[in-house]
Order: sequence, then C-alpha cells, then structure tokens
Amino acid sequence: MARKRNSLLQGIDLFRRLSPQLVVSDLIIFLYICENEGINVSELAQITGITEASASRRARALAPPDMNGAIPPSVGLVEAFQGGEDGRVRLLFLTAQGRLFRDQLEDIIAKASPILQFEDDERRAAR
Repeated sequence: MARKRNSLLQGIDLFRRLSPQLVVSDLIIFLYICENEGINVSELAQITGITEASASRRARALAPPDMNGAIPPSVGLVEAFQGGEDGRVRLLFLTAQGRLFRDQLEDIIAKASPILQFEDDERRAAR
C-alpha cells in the first residue's frame, strides 16, 4: 500500500533542498526564529538546548552569504542585527527569503490531512 507523504516529511524535504549541508538542528533553529523573531542567540541556545556557540554557528549558516560572519551554506533565511543596551547582543530575524520559506512551510501544513483522517482512510482502504 502506498503511503501519502505527510507534511513533516514535505517540510523537511523542502528545507533539505536549500542545501545538502543543512542539518536537522538548522531546521530547528529556523523554526524557533520563525516563532520568536527578534530572539537573541543566548535565548535561542537556551530554548534549543544547545550551546551559545552552536546556536550562533547554526544561525550564521542560515544567514545570507554577504552578511558579516555568515558561514556556509549561507542560505539567506535569517539575519542578525545588533541590539541590547550595549549593542553587543545579536537579534535574529527572518529575511524576506526566510519569510517566503516560512510561508511555504505553513502552506504545506495547512494543506495536510489530519493524522486521524489519514488513519481512517487507511482503515477503509484495508477493508
């Protein structure tokens, strides 16, 4: 029996197509920034359970290639701006490309069938 591709797999596949160098933690970082634009690297590290150095590297991998401090694959989804009282805090926001990609993910999710519906369809087909 052929199984329908679910929205999670479609979203991961779409993300993976941006660059083969991207890893799951890049997707997690991206999704947290989507939900919390303006988050700083320290807060991002705390909510994702990784070190600040790792959170910074993963965010810089999602940055545009021309951004100061960007590292490969530099897919252009996230940008950092200096903030905080002393200007040393990096605040993370989606780029226009990042907002477009977020909207594509939201579209995939919106079009998905609920899991219970999918299971009911499978049971009916098996009869």
